[in-house]
Amino acid sequence: MSEFTHEFPAQLERIDRAVADVRKKTDVVPKVALVLGSGLGAYADTIEDKVVVPYGEIHSMPQSGVSGHAGNLVLGNAEGVPVAAMQGRVHLYEGHPAADIVFGLRVMIRLGAESVIITNAAGGIHHDFAVGDLMLITDQLNMTGTSSLLGPNEDALGKRFVDMTTAYDRELRGVAKETAREMGFQLQRGVYAGLLGPTYETPAEIRMLRTIGADAVGMSTVLEVIAARHMGARVLGISCITNKAAGLGHETLNHDEVKDTATKVRSRFISLIGGVLKRLA
Repeated sequence: MSEFTHEFPAQLERIDRAVADVRKKTDVVPKVALVLGSGLGAYADTIEDKVVVPYGEIHSMPQSGVSGHAGNLVLGNAEGVPVAAMQGRVHLYEGHPAADIVFGLRVMIRLGAESVIITNAAGGIHHDFAVGDLMLITDQLNMTGTSSLLGPNEDALGKRFVDMTTAYDRELRGVAKETAREMGFQLQRGVYAGLLGPTYETPAEIRMLRTIGADAVGMSTVLEVIAARHMGARVLGISCITNKAAGLGHETLNHDEVKDTATKVRSRFISLIGGVLKRLA
């Protein structure tokens, strides 16, 4: 018997129990789900009429031990849109199985979200990117060596085989570009490569990633996008370029730099997400 034969079917029961726990706290039916990456969780503080549910109070909800990931599910209204926001996520490099990486996202979609805005902190590979830029993700490279759809399929969540041709929704990308234009700043565009981590990449690995078409690199997002598309949700992805990738700058890479840069661009990031939500309303 396969080692993950029972993993995926059991996930539906776990998700619905988690949904029931959230429903005990609030009856908000989110239209948009937000996954807030390293240093970007402050956006949840702008949500109005919010109900904060710590991950520890949600059945089976995995909790991150990484600095910069608060560990709360926040529900309320943003720019007139009912939303659910994850303040922090778990990562493969922490030892969690792929199904747990996407658990919180699946819960938000099961709560009612039809669109997902996924954010992350990323290293810039494209030579035109500067530290502090925001990048609209146009496509992705899953370099983690795994998938969030491993195991038998649960039809109640989605179909077995998922078309990833337009993993990142064209209409939502257009909304983000127009919002940034009206705000008066350039929103970079590019392909995001998701790697396992927790090490930062070597210069040789960055040269490889650039050769195969990556513009930014990080340790999250790609499995979440697969799960979102599996459940039929539309996806908008935004990376905060927090550092130059290995070999492209002179600084030693560290997580404090990632959080510091995310903090510096917080106001622009909050304005961009708010502008997108206002258009969706």
